[in-house]
Amino acid sequence: MDLRIVSRVLFLRAAWRRRDHWDATKIAAHQDHALKELRRAAYAGSAFYRRHHAGLQEAPFDQLPPVTKADLMSHFDEAVTTPDLKLAEVEQHLRSLAAEDGDPGVPWRGRWWAAATAGSAGPRGTFVWNRSEWATVLASYARANDWAGIQAGLGRPLKVALVSSRVPTHQSAVVAASLRSGLVPTLRLDAAAPIGVTVDALNRFQPRALVGYASALGPLAVEQLAGRLKISPQAVMSASEVLTPLAAQELANAWGSAPVDVYAATETAGIASPCGYRNRHLYEDLLIVEPVDQGGNPVPRGTTGAKVLVTVLFSRTLPLIRYEMSDTVRLGGRGCPCGRSFTLLEDIEGRIEDVLDLPGTAGPVRIHPIVFHHVLDQAAAGGWQVVQEPAGLRVLLVGLAAGNTVQGVQAAVAGALHAAGVVGTPVEVGVVDQLERTPLGKAPFVRRLRR
Repeated sequence: MDLRIVSRVLFLRAAWRRRDHWDATKIAAHQDHALKELRRAAYAGSAFYRRHHAGLQEAPFDQLPPVTKADLMSHFDEAVTTPDLKLAEVEQHLRSLAAEDGDPGVPWRGRWWAAATAGSAGPRGTFVWNRSEWATVLASYARANDWAGIQAGLGRPLKVALVSSRVPTHQSAVVAASLRSGLVPTLRLDAAAPIGVTVDALNRFQPRALVGYASALGPLAVEQLAGRLKISPQAVMSASEVLTPLAAQELANAWGSAPVDVYAATETAGIASPCGYRNRHLYEDLLIVEPVDQGGNPVPRGTTGAKVLVTVLFSRTLPLIRYEMSDTVRLGGRGCPCGRSFTLLEDIEGRIEDVLDLPGTAGPVRIHPIVFHHVLDQAAAGGWQVVQEPAGLRVLLVGLAAGNTVQGVQAAVAGALHAAGVVGTPVEVGVVDQLERTPLGKAPFVRRLRR
């Protein structure tokens, strides 16, 4: 573990605790100042942003054009503010890490940390952070622990078990490797590993914090309730996938308290997490989050956007200003019994990629995952997945809940689609031992056909 990183993370955690007492005016003033500094740095160091914001460098923030992952990746060498960073070289570093199963916590060239997205939600993205930025990334994840009431220190190490991706280019692996130390003993487990292997490892390790994909935590809850898994974590934290109310209840049944649902992304690090009252607050001192409609117009509070624009106030190496993400989120107001004034994140419904376009009598019909949730949440014993294929939909169930049959589930899914106006889409239902996962170990509820 890099001692300079450790000291910086500890400093930030202490400083940020004071921000918990900021009111809305103080938060807005901080955002305004941080945004001016971000824009100044971007225009000074990034040829891409000087061109992308040409004629708008003094314009109001909401008049700036959004930027997509494809924009940044196709102009990476111009977008970064450090001339000696080249996308081809960063990609080669990541390929070497993966091929050699290297330690992603060791900074590349002694000064950079890098991670990549899998490309399941569009083009693959590669992101790089300098030492200061990476300390902020780590501190943003540590904040989730602080807000959840998980204490750690010299006299009380925080044993963390992370059930996600073992791929060393995935940000969860880079974070875990960077934090691994006597202060934070870390067990990294592959979400795609056989459940028995994961159960045995957790029983030996006995974590104080269990962190993982929602699709990985669900089967572990089943194992805990069956008595095969015997751990007593102080907190169970779900990240990187949508955690449904039913899944959250299953985790609470297994471990006795509501799970901590952390909202984060590779590009942004932590975005929001719950306080002790399980209300999720945005990290507004680190980011500006703008839910917008399909045309890019802001939506009112209490309305779910079609996508979200995120500005990372601490990004300097690869500035992210109104960066477009396909997440569909709904923001609330301010005010919480915990005393924090950070805006509430009311809901995360998923991604645009989770919506299926299926044939209907009058043209394509858009099917939101909620249509499947209504049928499958109660039908599957340990999770479900809908996979779109050229011939139709394949529904995977990890076990059948009591009172359900494959034929009954198939009829229910077909009926729900028919009621939504879908025609000519065959449905096949099968019971499986585990769900199909992406190269980074995620198991999204809906896997749309890639065209």
